[in-house]
Amino acid sequence: MILKRCLSILSLAAASLPAVAADIDQLQALGQAQFRLLSEDLGAALSYKPLTPTEPLGVTGFDIGIAATSTKLQNSTVFNDASTGDFSISSAIVPSLRVHKGLPFGIDIGAMYGAVPSTNIKLLGAELRYAVVEGGTAIPAIGIRGSYTKLTGVDQLDFDTKGVDLSISKGFLIFTPYAGIGKVWTVSTPNVNNLSKESFSLNKAFVGVNLNFGLVNVALEGDKTGDASSYGAKLGFRF
Repeated sequence: MILKRCLSILSLAAASLPAVAADIDQLQALGQAQFRLLSEDLGAALSYKPLTPTEPLGVTGFDIGIAATSTKLQNSTVFNDASTGDFSISSAIVPSLRVHKGLPFGIDIGAMYGAVPSTNIKLLGAELRYAVVEGGTAIPAIGIRGSYTKLTGVDQLDFDTKGVDLSISKGFLIFTPYAGIGKVWTVSTPNVNNLSKESFSLNKAFVGVNLNFGLVNVALEGDKTGDASSYGAKLGFRF
């Protein structure tokens, strides 16, 4: 049932994508206040979403999957003003490919590539996580993560986020709930003459659960970055 629900989330995410191309290429049509609102929504939607528990994978461990996150846009009309085509959507859907690899000493590294179909939004991301407490039968894992994402494909905008979070997880049979808090720093630099760079930070909190059915692995996650809420699902293999 949970696996079917996860697959339903991924299917609904794909079905919610805009049918008409909507490239962000009209930033000159925005005022500075509008550009700040657009940047805040992008910071929430494109900042790194873990979609993995805190406990380290171990030296031989891998976590590989396909994912989709959906972020409720607080200022969707601004996206329409900043784009050609039709960007009249209420949520930003970001499908992605993700891979994590375990290293010695409780360290994990991860990378992701995502893109919003029918737009020019593409996203690269990476994380480095260290398990301060690796966890076990009786105690939870506690870890600190540094993350980075970079927007590509939008010629009018140089945009990246940097994040730090503290998270905790504890396994129970096939279930591993996890949660964390952190902060995201966003730098949004327009390549048009009438707008100036915006730099700001957003508070972040997230909760999720990882379910491992042998090799098949499912992760479900809810995230709140700034004022925007995101929901994500990942389907793949964790071993």
